[in-house]
Amino acid sequence: MKGFVFDLDGVITDTAKYHYIAWKQLAAEIGITIDEAFNEQLKGISRQDSLARILAHGDKLDVYSDSELNRMAEKKNQHYVALLETLAPEDVLPGVREFLENAHEVGIPCAIASASKNASYILDKLQISDYFSGIVDPTTLTKGKPDPEIFIKAADIINLKPEEVVGFEDAQAGIDGIKGCGMYAVGIGIAEQLKGADRVVNDFSELAIEELLCL
Repeated sequence: MKGFVFDLDGVITDTAKYHYIAWKQLAAEIGITIDEAFNEQLKGISRQDSLARILAHGDKLDVYSDSELNRMAEKKNQHYVALLETLAPEDVLPGVREFLENAHEVGIPCAIASASKNASYILDKLQISDYFSGIVDPTTLTKGKPDPEIFIKAADIINLKPEEVVGFEDAQAGIDGIKGCGMYAVGIGIAEQLKGADRVVNDFSELAIEELLCL
């Protein structure tokens, strides 16, 4: 393998709690109740798709116009970004910084494949932007995960074929997308929740770059 592609939330850092707070408040404002179990369904998917699932959950999918939906999604994002102000370098998940440093030292290119439109801001807050060759712009995508489009574009960013790349994900939709384009899939989390992954680890401290490069 010659390159690495990373999802962001749940892989490099964990901002799921901020997403949950922001979605929960927005949902409550329109009379919909969501809990943390429901929030698991929103992992790895876009802002608009998340909003659609919340509205479907509350039987309000066809109630709002496109402009109203856009305003709601933007309101949620503004709340989320405000919560991100507290994000700091120590919020990088275990083993990630060391893994990125090692990849940088041996010249392995890395890219971000995340549905988040705030990826650049988050990487800056974590002080790890310099380790990445680029970030897929989610506004250029025609399909969200589990479609492999975002991972194919991430491979393009680092000038590699998907089959030359290892992808790291914490959500089933992401694993499906990685495998859908022929990448080697490493799941971060619980194996039972990451079906189809070639390997599953608890965190990056369990991974050796030398081993991945020999795949």
